[in-house]
Amino acid sequence: MQLLEHIHVTVDSMGATEKFLLLAMPQLQRRGAGDAEGFGNWVHLGTEDCYIALTEVAGAVIPGELRHIGLVVDDIEGLMSRLAIAGFQSSDESALDSHPHRRRVYYFDKNGLPWEFVQYLSVDSALRND
Repeated sequence: MQLLEHIHVTVDSMGATEKFLLLAMPQLQRRGAGDAEGFGNWVHLGTEDCYIALTEVAGAVIPGELRHIGLVVDDIEGLMSRLAIAGFQSSDESALDSHPHRRRVYYFDKNGLPWEFVQYLSVDSALRND
């Protein structure tokens, strides 16, 4: 059973977060976009099963209570390489090799949204989630 269908975030620059996510996770695709009257410009980035919705509002501020948004990746080294080439530096690599069954790295996009990327090294959920 799939639990999360989507997350919806308001950002100052929709293009900045869209570029970051498509660079970080090339498997994501633009599922739709538009301008909803009274709502603003929006885009849905994702797969057939789930997506990240972005709405652009000038001056939008990221809530201080948002710790991060976590996404699963297959190749964390590839992600880090793509982001480094584009000029992004990780904000925290302390969990990169701190666990035998998962690797994690953290970044901020140009809107200040905090992202965690995790690569699982085991299919055993008991080991991955201890």
